[in-house]
Amino acid sequence: MSETYLIRGVRPAGAAPTDVLVSEGTVVATGTDLESAGATVVEADGLIALPGLVDLHTHLREPGREDAETVASGSRAAAKGGYAAVHAMANTNPVADTAGVVEQVWRLGRDAGYCDVQPVGAVTHGLGGSHLAELGAMADSMATVRMFSDDGVCVSDALLMRRALEYVKAFDGVVAQHAQEPRLTENAQMNEGVVSDQLGLAGWPAVAEEAIIARDCLLTEHVDSRLHVCHVSTKGAVQIIRWAKSRGCNVTAEVTPHHLLLTDELAHSYDPSYKVNPPLRTEDDVRALREGLADGTIDCVATDHAPHPTEAKETEWATAAMGMLGLETALPVVQRTMVDTGLLDWAGVAERMSRIPARIGRLAGHGRPIAAGEPATFTLYDPQAGGEVSPDALVSKSRNTPYRGMRMSGRVVATFLRGVPTVLEGEIQ
Repeated sequence: MSETYLIRGVRPAGAAPTDVLVSEGTVVATGTDLESAGATVVEADGLIALPGLVDLHTHLREPGREDAETVASGSRAAAKGGYAAVHAMANTNPVADTAGVVEQVWRLGRDAGYCDVQPVGAVTHGLGGSHLAELGAMADSMATVRMFSDDGVCVSDALLMRRALEYVKAFDGVVAQHAQEPRLTENAQMNEGVVSDQLGLAGWPAVAEEAIIARDCLLTEHVDSRLHVCHVSTKGAVQIIRWAKSRGCNVTAEVTPHHLLLTDELAHSYDPSYKVNPPLRTEDDVRALREGLADGTIDCVATDHAPHPTEAKETEWATAAMGMLGLETALPVVQRTMVDTGLLDWAGVAERMSRIPARIGRLAGHGRPIAAGEPATFTLYDPQAGGEVSPDALVSKSRNTPYRGMRMSGRVVATFLRGVPTVLEGEIQ
């Protein structure tokens, strides 16, 4: 049985201060001047309470690349960042394309206990793009997979994408597309534009993302299915998704924290910390992404947490792996780019980092309001107590953060998962 906690003076989604009483995994009561004999008191004056964050896009690397991350270490990093649930992407070794592999990942997450780990199944066998994986078997497994993605590789075959969209309708699934036309991005090293021309690096053009998104929006409208667009990164992509939604297409989209903050100008440093797929784009793209997230064209924030061992990133740009850490810094980056700029309030953050991703991923019990009778799954955040990002202070097994030395305004103070604190006073429990 979980302990009883009395959290005093917290501000749910930035609203007026209140006390929250938690017992046996549930919010028992909210209100002022609550009392409970024997409860552990958490003083939360000035802290923001958000429903536990939900990430639709996390790379936990296990099985196969435990040198970069494990389900346990990634779960701890998630909890430290305020996350109560993460969706583990399928590009492991072996690929999560069978019921056996997704159940393995699900059990590892359950055993770790720091957050709920929901496996994402591969769309195609081995991410090979030639034939569909065992979608139905993964959906019927103990892991109850509802999201499918070949992330890291685009499902570029239009007929295969159509078949996947048709197939997942049987169990209310969603196909999450890594939108990248492969023929337009061969040998790409960074965003195609002024900076790539200056540096002489092969470019990754915006149209390679936008063409796939447009095609898939039309396909999902045609078969009346659900499409989710991973890591949107261009102004044109935002415009296409806005157009698709105006037509009634059942499409959702995510943006990463790093695409909300960083630009391709950082490639001038040749620091591989800034090498990522899709690449960092221009300031104009960043502005459009922020506006798209604010107006609801982009539905949610997803980290695309992509840990790599030191040797894979501390090398020359051309051979360095693509990807950045994201779980432990996502909320401070969203505060900096969206809240401090006035584009979102804390209620909007709760929607885009918890309630909407929980709905897209079909995660019951997540994204719930902090109210009596609801699961006690929430995050306490201090928007004034940030500091400089130090890779050595991260919980992840890897250190490839693009925010090294950057000062952030806030930090996660506590994370509760069904009444059990996974983080207290900023420390993993």
